[in-house]
Amino acid sequence: MNIKDLADYHHPVSKLFAEVKEQVDYEPFALSKEQVEHFDEYGYVTNVKILEEDQVDVLRKALDEIQDPEHPARDLFYEFHGNHSTNPDTVLFHSLGHWRVSEAFHDALWNPAFTKPASQLLGNKAVRFWHDQLFCKPAGHGGVVAWHQDYSYWIRTVPMQHLTCWIGLDDASTENGCLNYVPSSHRWGLLKRLELGGEMDALFEQLDEALQAQIKPVPMELKKGHACFHHPLMVHGSYENKSQRSRRAMVLNVFADGTKSDTDDIMLRGTDIRVPKGKALDTKYFPLIYPAN
Repeated sequence: MNIKDLADYHHPVSKLFAEVKEQVDYEPFALSKEQVEHFDEYGYVTNVKILEEDQVDVLRKALDEIQDPEHPARDLFYEFHGNHSTNPDTVLFHSLGHWRVSEAFHDALWNPAFTKPASQLLGNKAVRFWHDQLFCKPAGHGGVVAWHQDYSYWIRTVPMQHLTCWIGLDDASTENGCLNYVPSSHRWGLLKRLELGGEMDALFEQLDEALQAQIKPVPMELKKGHACFHHPLMVHGSYENKSQRSRRAMVLNVFADGTKSDTDDIMLRGTDIRVPKGKALDTKYFPLIYPAN
């Protein structure tokens, strides 16, 4: 069977999202000055509408298809964890690389409702795609995503000019395990990396008393189709799903154009992708998704 690798297409391949022909077409999706200032102060901005309801429906259908362990394009995934939880009594589906497999998830990279805010929060720079993720917590026994900083997993790239966008494919609430932030923790510096599916509060054991006193998590309760953006050093995590509703989310990770490799080793775990140390990440696996103004 001939499998198409969508990484070969550096443009939308469907009509799922708004078409952009010139810079003015991005303007309806711009963040306000107040939203950008909130991000700078607290390390995040929330409740940004990214998807319309029909787009959520298409992405959910695509998610159902790619969760199949027998999916014919399974080898194109970077990682595929039917259960990434270290607790056998809970479930955390986690995958990376599905942009290469699904037209809907591929085209979400070029959605102007995502790319315009991303550029603004990166200082109005051109934006390249880093990698995608799916996190799915089934009703009743969905596992945790332990407190962590995204850049602790990305130190093989420099300088630190990265950004994460967490997008709900279900309504996200405290009961079903929504994302939580520790406001202004992006000012704490880089902490030691720990296991994503491990003990929820293990990261905090690294902190001195002064920083521990600042741990006041804020839940990011969102309607489906809405998103949070956060700084690469933002401390964040999510608790288990105790509700009778699923909690599915897609995550898009990006960096400013000009980011370089800081290693000669494999760039993305589960792949053979390499970029020589000191070279810009501008291969087909890191497409330009928002051009310079």
